[in-house]
Amino acid sequence: MKKILAITTSIILTCAAFGYDVAAIIWPAYHPEPRWKELGIFSHGNGEWQNVYEAEPKFKGHSQPKVPLWGYENEADPIVVARRIDAALAAGINVFVYDWYWYQNRPFLEGALNDGFLKAPNSERMKFFLMWANHHVGYLWNNKKSDKRADPPLYDARVSYDDFTKKLVPRFIGYFKKPNYYKIEGKPVFWLYLPTLFIEGIGGMEKAKSALEYFRTEAKKAGFPGIHIQFTYAAWMKPPALPGKESGSWKEFLDYLEVDSTTCYNWNTLSAFVAAASDAKDIEYAEYGQRAIDAFDGVAKLTAKPFIPNVTLGWDNNARFPSEIYTKITKNRSPQLFEKFLRQAKMWSEKNLKESSRLIIINAWNEWTEGAYLEPDTADGYGYLNACARVFGGAGQKREAP
Repeated sequence: MKKILAITTSIILTCAAFGYDVAAIIWPAYHPEPRWKELGIFSHGNGEWQNVYEAEPKFKGHSQPKVPLWGYENEADPIVVARRIDAALAAGINVFVYDWYWYQNRPFLEGALNDGFLKAPNSERMKFFLMWANHHVGYLWNNKKSDKRADPPLYDARVSYDDFTKKLVPRFIGYFKKPNYYKIEGKPVFWLYLPTLFIEGIGGMEKAKSALEYFRTEAKKAGFPGIHIQFTYAAWMKPPALPGKESGSWKEFLDYLEVDSTTCYNWNTLSAFVAAASDAKDIEYAEYGQRAIDAFDGVAKLTAKPFIPNVTLGWDNNARFPSEIYTKITKNRSPQLFEKFLRQAKMWSEKNLKESSRLIIINAWNEWTEGAYLEPDTADGYGYLNACARVFGGAGQKREAP
């Protein structure tokens, strides 16, 4: 009997170590961030929910405004977040990726993470990691402005070497120390959205290398084996040249900075459909997704780094534009097509990633004004969460042995 129990326990622990981590991106804009007033937007006090419910259909059959089934809730409220954690876990999602911002020597939109997620009574059931969204701020979120550019930017995302090492690194290490911070092979995962802008602000490639080495050293002092550094891959992003060279390749660039993996925020940045993304015509969701999935091999080969696959729920950012401006969308998305792409991404990760780094990123948990959200709405209900559950729910998750 003891032998049977020992064998059974061994099987359980083996199964517990196998599977996938599935991460959903959080756009932390649906709460009363005090700095919205500096940008002159969202006077109703509930963040970008205002863009969601003010949206208008721009052609017959255009699915706007999007209506959340759970209502326009404050995502800096820990009880609100607790319900979302339960729903995500039930669907097989066990990691949240929080967009993280720093402008003018101050954080921006941290309330959703610090006050909502980290204070939720069930937060330690859900892992999380940071994606430093180091992009300039123009008029993107202002639905009264048709031209989204601002010169100079309203908020400049560039950070100096001293600010990065003295101000940001200690904040990042503080997050790493949370018991539920997500790690790959023991290393906290840190995603840098715009590596080229980081390098520009920090003072060039050599200083960027030094800054990241300092970051890793501080992480080791804190008891970690290092940091798993992840960069965004984008077809339009030209990799900087190494010191002493006139041009560079993605492989040289990533090797020089000792980057561990690449991924993308959404499918718009993948080379396979750059032409389609810039075309004035709408694109079928079926084509949008297949082009992206088909691009994974090329990105992995070009970068010579593990590519963490992304599955994007669609694209429609018309809610951020005035009523007279129409921007192209993905048409005819559905939970069934989304499930198909989840399965393809899962198969790709099985073939191309080590078991210890089988992470799949979903865009997004709540990008309502970009048409990419898992949260249920009045049109599809729980359709997209149910699709995740069919692919990754329950036993499909990695579990740490007790």
